[in-house]
Amino acid sequence: MNLNRAFVVTFVWLLSLTGIARPAVAQSADSVRVLTMHALYEQVLAYHPLASQAALLAQQADQELRMARGGFDPVISSKYGEKQFSDKDYYTYWNNSLRVPLWFGPQLLAGFERNDGPYLNPEKSTPSNGLSYAGIAIPLGQGLFMDERRAMVRQAQLLPRMAEADRLKLVNKLLLDVAKDYWDWLYYYNEVLVYEEALELAEVRTRAVNERARQGDLAAIDTVEARTEALNRRVLLSAALQKYNNSKLRVEMHLWDAGNQPLALAANAVPSALGTELDPLSPEELQELLELAKVNHPELIKLDLKGQQLEVERRFAADKLKPKLDVEYNLLQSDFFMNGDAFQAPYMRNNYKLGVSFSQPLFLREERGKLQLTKLKQQEVGFQQSYTVRAIENELEMVYNEWMALEEQIALQEQMVTNARVLQEGEIVKFQSGESSIFLINAREQKLLESQIKLYDLRSKYAKTKAQLYWSAGDMQRE
Repeated sequence: MNLNRAFVVTFVWLLSLTGIARPAVAQSADSVRVLTMHALYEQVLAYHPLASQAALLAQQADQELRMARGGFDPVISSKYGEKQFSDKDYYTYWNNSLRVPLWFGPQLLAGFERNDGPYLNPEKSTPSNGLSYAGIAIPLGQGLFMDERRAMVRQAQLLPRMAEADRLKLVNKLLLDVAKDYWDWLYYYNEVLVYEEALELAEVRTRAVNERARQGDLAAIDTVEARTEALNRRVLLSAALQKYNNSKLRVEMHLWDAGNQPLALAANAVPSALGTELDPLSPEELQELLELAKVNHPELIKLDLKGQQLEVERRFAADKLKPKLDVEYNLLQSDFFMNGDAFQAPYMRNNYKLGVSFSQPLFLREERGKLQLTKLKQQEVGFQQSYTVRAIENELEMVYNEWMALEEQIALQEQMVTNARVLQEGEIVKFQSGESSIFLINAREQKLLESQIKLYDLRSKYAKTKAQLYWSAGDMQRE
């Protein structure tokens, strides 16, 4: 009777050792909610505050461009004044003007003045019904081909593309952080599963060993060995659960709803291993990725646009070396309404106001210094571009090498897991034949556990490396 009972206990123990006992954390297929990496990406891109903040960059750039274009807005002005003192009327004036800047430099002018009074400056005297004028101001030297308004607009026109590069850079960094946190979550989830199963096996074994020791089949010291191993695995499980819960919280940091409110993962949510499978990348595909990075990487795009902005600044600085030579011509006529003869040559020769202004710094030290400083900045950007291209190439090569090494390590680790399982099962057979001990079984099983956890670690690193590769190429959304 005792032998039969011992056989039954040992049979249950062997079943548990082969993995039939289900760990507590492993839920039924109907009760779990699998959250894949790409589903998490979609949630992050749709609602994450940093992703929403990145989307605002384009709107800010549009407003910067609008502000720059404001330099070409027509300006209307009006000024009225009068003076009376000791019952004397000194003067009354009313001046109105409209200035319309044109893109290629000149400004269109128009205005109406009505001034009178005994003490009015004769230069400002007008007919009783007022004096209107229309004309043009043309910069013939500095400002003809480039001026501050045009420089600001041309630089601002590059801002939307710079904002898009900044947005892409911010989103890439966000998705890389999400990927790292997600694959850590998967690793610790698998670690908890392994230790839960290992603890279940150790507890079943402890009960079996206690029973066999009670019947005299095993020495009492074997029960201590079995209990010690069970306690050790309970400690390992406790540490794994703590790391798993923290990793889950880090993933939850990336979950938000449409109302900008943080979300929590469902209690039955589990990560998916989709994405940890081996996905070889050929050298030709790496080279293609590198060529795309040279075109689409946000850092290179920003440097290229910065170079274009500096070229606009250089042209403006070079234009400042020219002398200021401005000509202004206004056609005058009495009253506010257009005279039919106003554009006849005799009328235009006798009813106008003409002005010419000229100025030129003698040494041009400020202007020449500004031009040389801009050229130095252009050289600096050129050096930064060369360095950044090289850095991207090296980063991609290093990550690619890590990718290849991890593929090899995963293949080897899978063999190690298989071999460790064979040794563990063989040790159980030897124990049943009386040629082994609980200590050796525990040692073999510990090696199997370490090999399994190492394999999960390598697969997690492999998935992170894939994310790192596309981040290095500047486009995480290709992953």
